[in-house]
Amino acid sequence: MKIPVIKALVESYTKEELSKAEEAIIEEQNPTIEIGGDDEGEQLTHVYAAIQILNAMEDDNVDFKTALREYTGRVRNSIL
Repeated sequence: MKIPVIKALVESYTKEELSKAEEAIIEEQNPTIEIGGDDEGEQLTHVYAAIQILNAMEDDNVDFKTALREYTGRVRNSIL
């Protein structure tokens, strides 16, 4: 998971565009947007994170850094 890639996605695309990219990756197709990552798995992780962060920013009315911190905290807790 690369934070700069996630940040670029959040700043550049809408949730709808990211959702379409997520679907494309899951269906083993090429997304129509540029997504950084070493492979499809990492690209999917980046898109998913960007969607979750955008949702938090909208739903909780928080800035990117706060939403990112909350997301990475959930990720850390899920793997511990």
